[in-house]
Amino acid sequence: MAEKRDYYEVLGVEKGADEATIKKAYRSLAKKYHPDMNPDDKEAEVKFKEVNEAYDVLSDADKRAKYDQYGHAAFDPAAGGAGGGFGGFGDFGDIFSSFFGGGFGGFGGGTQRNGPMRGDDIGARVSVTFEVAAFGVKKEISYNRVCRCPDCAGSGAAKGSSAETCGKCRGSGQMRVMQRLGGMQFQSTTTCDSCRGKGKIIKTPCNNCRGMGFIRITKKLEVSIPAGIDDGERIALRGQGNDGRNGGSAGDLILQVTVKPHPIFERDGYQIFCEVPLPVTDAILGAEIEIPTLEGNVKYTIPEGTQPGTTFTVKGQGIPYINNKTRRGDLIFRVNVEIPRGLTDKQREQVRAFAENCNENNYGKKSGFFKRIFEKLNRS
Repeated sequence: MAEKRDYYEVLGVEKGADEATIKKAYRSLAKKYHPDMNPDDKEAEVKFKEVNEAYDVLSDADKRAKYDQYGHAAFDPAAGGAGGGFGGFGDFGDIFSSFFGGGFGGFGGGTQRNGPMRGDDIGARVSVTFEVAAFGVKKEISYNRVCRCPDCAGSGAAKGSSAETCGKCRGSGQMRVMQRLGGMQFQSTTTCDSCRGKGKIIKTPCNNCRGMGFIRITKKLEVSIPAGIDDGERIALRGQGNDGRNGGSAGDLILQVTVKPHPIFERDGYQIFCEVPLPVTDAILGAEIEIPTLEGNVKYTIPEGTQPGTTFTVKGQGIPYINNKTRRGDLIFRVNVEIPRGLTDKQREQVRAFAENCNENNYGKKSGFFKRIFEKLNRS
């Protein structure tokens, strides 16, 4: 199995990069490797997943802190993660329990094993178009979650029966074991081998969940994608994650939004940008042209003498602010002056005549450029 690349390396940023830098790098790479931009390209698909995985960790302050400390092991259950070794109270509890007989400062967790436990948060992804991200939509999603078995209500016991309290650990789920070392006697706590820490024994297990009390289902859910949401942002749906144990509350569903690239517009925050081709005659004489917006074309007046690369702002035609229906960003477009090609002889004669009729007053940049060079040479 290939070793995972460093997440900072994946996004091409320094370890101390700020949130804005990470987000900018993610947007660029997500657009580059997006499946819509690379159809049937397996390598691009792998890189897209790698970029999303890196951003998922580095864009979350808590996850990033754990990653900076433990690396990939922070999210690998087999490696112990941030809660492994001496990083979690459970291990301290075992140590104190071994030397002091348990019950030291509330560590160890034996008495909490059968108490209510909150269900795990789960993640899912939803892909939307640029326009949907701008204006929002209600969308049905499908995802897998763990829920209490409906046949046994989570007990794990078949109908007409019930789980019995374990006689070996008396329902605690743990056993105290005495050990001798070097003439000294120590007491430690271990998981009950009879009930495997559950505190109860099921003699007749439920057929539906096979005694587990939980089953995995595919759930469909209608969610509201808010107007103005950006690529990589998350929506937390409370209580839609995995069901809790022993009466504990359900976890959350964390929905990460992927916004498909737009063929014309690019986005930065609530502003959108595009380039508009402009015939050279319209740039010279000025003209009323049509420019694209997210809601169709609008007319805009270009002034006489517009230079290549000039930008113009159309107020209120950008992205709506989240949770603010009255406020929107702007559309900023840059004109790309188009020089005609394939001129006829007659057209060339007309252009030459036009050029001969122009003077320095018509070309401020050109005359100013040579004036600065002349002044510099005279000072040398």
